[in-house]
Amino acid sequence: MTTLAEPRHARPVSRGLITRVTDRLGSGVVQIFMILIALFWLLPTLGLLVVSLRGETENNSSGWWTLLTKPAQITFENYSNLLASGFSSSFWNTVLITVPATLLVIGIAAMAGYAFAWIEFPGRDTVFLVVIALLVVPVQIALIPIAKMYGFLGIFGSIVGVVLFHVAFGLPFAIFLLRNFFVGIPRELLEAARMDGAPEWRIFATVVFPLAKPAIASLGIFQFLWVWNDLLVALVFADTDNQPMTKALQSQMRQFGTNVDILAPGAFLSLIIPLVLFFAFQRYFVQGLLAGSVK
Repeated sequence: MTTLAEPRHARPVSRGLITRVTDRLGSGVVQIFMILIALFWLLPTLGLLVVSLRGETENNSSGWWTLLTKPAQITFENYSNLLASGFSSSFWNTVLITVPATLLVIGIAAMAGYAFAWIEFPGRDTVFLVVIALLVVPVQIALIPIAKMYGFLGIFGSIVGVVLFHVAFGLPFAIFLLRNFFVGIPRELLEAARMDGAPEWRIFATVVFPLAKPAIASLGIFQFLWVWNDLLVALVFADTDNQPMTKALQSQMRQFGTNVDILAPGAFLSLIIPLVLFFAFQRYFVQGLLAGSVK
């Protein structure tokens, strides 16, 4: 009578060093370590805020950390002087440039990405390759030709010209990102909607677009930050009346950067909006980055 051989026990998989250290120390220590890293990352932002709340004399005579022992140094005079100097108009110019440039890129790229992913038309792959090729075109090459074209059209120096430039150079990456996300949507969902008689625009609006919220949120954050922090395009295409915050701050630079009372509050105002936006949509941002990584 033959007996079956006992199955060999599977060899335990060797765990990584980080996993062993995490198990040994416990999750509490790891959380404290991550909190310390976050505080260290936010330290420059905190220093900028403190500098913006101190007078010029205090900033020139001592470091920003002295505010912890002398809270009487806090003053909002720098912000009042900054807003009185016309910086508020630059802030609204930045909003008028960034919001339309972000929304237009998301809307156009979403429709184009859906077409490249799920609609058959002649030359689809060729056109998509052309879009991919536009990713490698640097912004600096197009500055002079587009400036001449804007002068011919009469929109040079206007907010419309700056918005159109950001939309044109934001679309290739946006279309590439959303098309790759749309391809990962199960075909059965679209086929079921088509069998129910839904037209393509309804399928896009009710099925595809809601599923793409993580990718759209990631794209929106990338586009918003790129346009909000842009200086090169603003220097070339925006005049003094339509200049965003980055150009306004650059025009305030003096020799050796001694005007900290103007630069610090202006830099903090230009920083706080993207920071709030990122923390508000960070959950969708992480989901969008990981979308499609696991099939």
